[in-house]
Amino acid sequence: MSLPALSLMRAWRALRRAAFSALSSGRGVAPGGRPRKRAWETSLSPLERVRRLLPPEEAAAVGRCAAAPEAPREEEEEEEKAAAPPDALPEAAGARPGPFRAGELALAEVRRKHNTTLKLLCRLAAGSVLTSPGGIVHHRDIIGQLPGQVLRTSAGARLLLRRPSLEEYVLLMPRGPTIAYPKDVSALLMMMDIHPGDTVLETGSGSGAMSLFLSRAVGPKGRVISYEIRDDHHNLAKKNYRHWRAAWEIGHAEEWPDNVDFILKDISTAAADMKSVTLDAVVLDMLNPQSALPVVHPSLKQGGVCAVYLANITQVIDLLDRIRTCKLPFLCERIIEVTHRNWLVLPAKIKNCKPSQMVETQEHIEEPPQKEYKEIHIQDQVVLKESEYNESLSDDAETYCSVPYVARPSYWQEAHSAFLTKLRKFRPLLS
Repeated sequence: MSLPALSLMRAWRALRRAAFSALSSGRGVAPGGRPRKRAWETSLSPLERVRRLLPPEEAAAVGRCAAAPEAPREEEEEEEKAAAPPDALPEAAGARPGPFRAGELALAEVRRKHNTTLKLLCRLAAGSVLTSPGGIVHHRDIIGQLPGQVLRTSAGARLLLRRPSLEEYVLLMPRGPTIAYPKDVSALLMMMDIHPGDTVLETGSGSGAMSLFLSRAVGPKGRVISYEIRDDHHNLAKKNYRHWRAAWEIGHAEEWPDNVDFILKDISTAAADMKSVTLDAVVLDMLNPQSALPVVHPSLKQGGVCAVYLANITQVIDLLDRIRTCKLPFLCERIIEVTHRNWLVLPAKIKNCKPSQMVETQEHIEEPPQKEYKEIHIQDQVVLKESEYNESLSDDAETYCSVPYVARPSYWQEAHSAFLTKLRKFRPLLS
């Protein structure tokens, strides 16, 4: 190394020693003994940056506003919550977090043999009794309980209580004609592409299942027009719809929309009523939907969908033949049937206190005792309860599935229910 470079390095080291001694003497040390942060090392909030750009008087006013405590606002909110009645809920709340109340619908689940569950629907009343194969439960014992509670009947059987969903209500409500099953209704709603605020025509009110799903789909600003030719079906559909709305208002914060007009009339004679209505979608659930197409197609908007619910494929053939011969402006886009395949997944049965796949037949081998399990079947699901903890399994054993499982299709499958036909209205070319 050359002499100038060596002298330069010595000077740099001397300068560093001088800077360190200055810091240690207190000129660069904070009162707490820590080195002072440089200006570029100090992080400033956006409000502090703006305050440094203002004149001193305005900067002081901004500092006083920023330093003002927000405790009074929190106190005001606490006072409002305390003054609110106990039944008051936020506007955005859906289901009430509170317990069951009189007049509300309750769903009781009872476990049965062969991995099945019996579901019982009841409307709660103070003097009524819920009867099940496992005993009875008084409604007064249910009222005041939170959903999800397990109660015991008079015979000692256990009941799981909760609020029913719309799908469960439709399957368990009183019915006259066969209902449109939820698996098919969901496909029909996707076919028609219904939005909140739409106007939908339904022919064939039946038991009111389709009307309930359409009412929820179009929302409070929408409208559902439901025609029924039979007086008994008309009254039953109105009754089921009214009961669901009343129970919903008790168990939820918001009201169920009152947007369904039930009309007792033959749709084939309602041509004059259809002239003043513009329909976004049409769903036909009747024996002869081809008789309704000439009446409803003038009111259906261009490009709108008419979904038809038919039980037999021969009815679908008659429908398409009528469209062809009458030259109706409908294009058949899809014909489908919806099938669901249920699966059963549960731990394998245990033999000799061990899973059947893990039993060894070697002699003179002492193996540690395994856990004993008690199986509780709940509708193709199994909950395992450990009756004795003879040995704790390691984390690795639990991670790699210490209990073997069996997975297979369930014995009970949902078979064919209907054919769903999607018709699209188009504007024919001018000749």
